[in-house]
Amino acid sequence: MATDTGTSERQRCEPDPGGVDSTLDADTAALHRVLYDLKRVYQFRDRDRICCHDISVTQSWALEALERDGPLTMNELAAELYLEKSTASRVVDALERKGYVRRTRHPEDGRALLLKTTSAGARLRASIEKDILVQERRLLSEFDPQVRGSMVRLIGRLADAAASGLVSRGGRCCSIDEQAG
Repeated sequence: MATDTGTSERQRCEPDPGGVDSTLDADTAALHRVLYDLKRVYQFRDRDRICCHDISVTQSWALEALERDGPLTMNELAAELYLEKSTASRVVDALERKGYVRRTRHPEDGRALLLKTTSAGARLRASIEKDILVQERRLLSEFDPQVRGSMVRLIGRLADAAASGLVSRGGRCCSIDEQAG
């Protein structure tokens, strides 16, 4: 897993006399490479850990969203998962068949349904999270507390910045803000 950017630390720290960050393109490419590696590793890790619990990664994300933010309508869940409503509905259908999610009448809108995790769904989500946190703890134990805190803040800021350019009305192609490019 190569993550060398090819740009020296000295070059990164020197301001460009023309007011343009001459290292931005190199840093952008380096960030893309390391994020690609990180996403790939985490996707395989999540798939392997979560699928041991008889649900898909997407179903696990749905359970997490419902536990964290629920109850939610189907539209709200679809937006949270960056999925089309029909795709989110199929995810919920599978979770409902397995007894992990329940649909209930919305108290304020008779046409809408609210999605809630069942006690079995909450237990499953807690079990998955516990399993993943054991691995995360092992990874973080290699770093000093100050570095761990900085990593969490930096990755959080990066996630917020990336999410700010997305349209969360469903999983359409080209939903990224075109002005960013």
